[in-house]
Amino acid sequence: MADYPHVFQYPFDRLREEGFALKGHWNERFFGNANPIVLELGCGKGEYTVGLGRLFPGRNFIGVDIKGARMWSGAKESLEAGMKNVGFLRTHIELIACFFAPGEVEEIWLTFPDPQMKKCSKRLTSTRFMHLYRRILAPEGVIHLKTDSRFMYTYTAEMVRVNSLRILSDTGDLYHSGEYHSGEAAGNQALAIRTYYEQQWIERGIDIKYLSFVCGERDVFTEPDIEIEPDAYRSFNRSRRSGGEAEGRLCTANNQNSN
Repeated sequence: MADYPHVFQYPFDRLREEGFALKGHWNERFFGNANPIVLELGCGKGEYTVGLGRLFPGRNFIGVDIKGARMWSGAKESLEAGMKNVGFLRTHIELIACFFAPGEVEEIWLTFPDPQMKKCSKRLTSTRFMHLYRRILAPEGVIHLKTDSRFMYTYTAEMVRVNSLRILSDTGDLYHSGEYHSGEAAGNQALAIRTYYEQQWIERGIDIKYLSFVCGERDVFTEPDIEIEPDAYRSFNRSRRSGGEAEGRLCTANNQNSN
């Protein structure tokens, strides 16, 4: 991918020494337009990033992940298709604010992230990451979570409730919900994208959950204190999930504020 013009790979040492020239200038220097920028964090193979790019040519999409071997698939597909509204960034999500200026991002998609049932601070919807997202999102920036994990869905819904964030959509069974079948609105088209692993979860009878909310401007996010039953199945591309073998049946999120 080093030769791909739409893929940016920045090791931490290089970032520390040089900074990132496109920060605050993605639209004019890379995309060449003023269209909204949307990120897919933890994009994996980039299936959702590419799918969104095809559906919405009037928006710009950037897939972010640290695993280049996975990202290569979407990067290659979008390059061969000549897609001008798709890019990829290889970095740790913890460093995302080094690559985007305040207010530069309109939306964030989190598609099937690892629920990190034992480590709250690693969950991509934890208050630690909400602080990071808030640094780059527009004032009314939207976060989308699409997940097979009831643990992740329950935790995120509680985080949203505790912090009084404005919910746009919320369903524990996406593909059987009225919202999904209500028409061909832009949001419905985006939700219809199915990744390889998502299709396998569906075939296993696992309901897909979806939650979208506005990550409003604020200085402090409160971490929820809630007991959640662990997911009782193994996932395809993540570490083993807890079931009957888990150490205890309940997981308690740490009650902490992250800055």
